[in-house]
Amino acid sequence: MTDLATAPLRRDSLLRAALGSRNFVVGAVITLGILLLAVVSFIWTPFPFSAQDIPNKFKPPLTGSHLLGTDYLGRDMLSMIMVGARTSISVALLAVGIGALIGTPLGLWAAARRGTLLDEIIMRANDLVFAFPALLIAILITALYGPGAVNAIIAIGIFNVPVFARLARGAALSLWTREFILAARVAGKGAARISAEHILPNILNTLVVQITIQFALGILAEAALAYVGLGAQPPMTSWGKMLADSQTMVALAPHVAIVPGLTIVVTVLGVNLLGDGLRDILDPRLRRSRR
Repeated sequence: MTDLATAPLRRDSLLRAALGSRNFVVGAVITLGILLLAVVSFIWTPFPFSAQDIPNKFKPPLTGSHLLGTDYLGRDMLSMIMVGARTSISVALLAVGIGALIGTPLGLWAAARRGTLLDEIIMRANDLVFAFPALLIAILITALYGPGAVNAIIAIGIFNVPVFARLARGAALSLWTREFILAARVAGKGAARISAEHILPNILNTLVVQITIQFALGILAEAALAYVGLGAQPPMTSWGKMLADSQTMVALAPHVAIVPGLTIVVTVLGVNLLGDGLRDILDPRLRRSRR
């Protein structure tokens, strides 16, 4: 009865906290704006993103019908940014999804079997994956299967697995000694059921904040992989590939590098602000400490 009565109050409190958090509001506006660009690109772009117009190459921003100018092949930069948003965001989202869906259960499993050989094996395997950066994993996968967005997703996803495994294990260990977990064990619930019904809901806030952080890092990782030729391949484009294509033309037409570079910076900043705001909202102790 008490839970049902306080649930609406808690939702109202979270809404007020969200609207009162400048970081959350600014981050949400930027992130939603970029997501909207990506979604709209599926049905409309100002020009076909791969359409070449050589006579109009290197047009600066705000020239004619090209809001952000054109690149070295005369392609519309705004159209490429919109399609690049679709590629970069989808790669980052899927990679983070892989890391969260695999790493979180592993971390919960390790916490439930803490101090055992299984716990040690899982954590040492995580340490082994941490020893190989996402770029090195991508190079290995590319050597076997060739470059592409799918292989970039796999590489970044593999790197994210130990991040979520460690986070889930650490957060779960702090709960296994709590009274409500002991009560669940006395009631005859097994470790798997306790992890699913009691541990996971109580660490979900922490996982959500970490997802936003890893999403921002995933966008940077995708851009880095695309920059060295291991990400999306032609005819598709991404922000990192746009930077790679523009690196020898910065002196001739600075906007071809500034536009995708600034887009990456603004997007990562927005997602990080969103994550910082979510952390403040979901953790009342942080809200009180910042007042």
